[in-house]
Amino acid sequence: QVQLVESGGGLVQAGGSLRLSCAASGLPVSSYAMGWFRQAPGKQREFVATITWRGDGTYYADFVKGRFTISRDNAKNTVLLQMNSLKPEDTAVYYCAADYRGLGTTSQDVYDYWGQGTQVTVSA
Repeated sequence: QVQLVESGGGLVQAGGSLRLSCAASGLPVSSYAMGWFRQAPGKQREFVATITWRGDGTYYADFVKGRFTISRDNAKNTVLLQMNSLKPEDTAVYYCAADYRGLGTTSQDVYDYWGQGTQVTVSA
């Protein structure tokens, strides 16, 4: 059974940092493209970042470029999202997702597995 479990969310002041983790079981993150998405209250879920299965490509939403970094620890079967210079508008539930095709895509419809999400709240 595949499980993706996010952690690392919390409350932080604007300008601060958080590091989200996504621990995978039942699938090797080294063979999947892994993505992060987020959903703010009253809004649709949106793409944040993705990394290809080889780790040779990373893609970011424009609103996080230069602030967020996605990476993968194959030994721990974990995907990370380092978030710096956080803004109140980054407040959302952040979700981890896995794409069997491995290419890294911004479309959430392509992803096969999803975690339950972790809340990130950024205060002004």
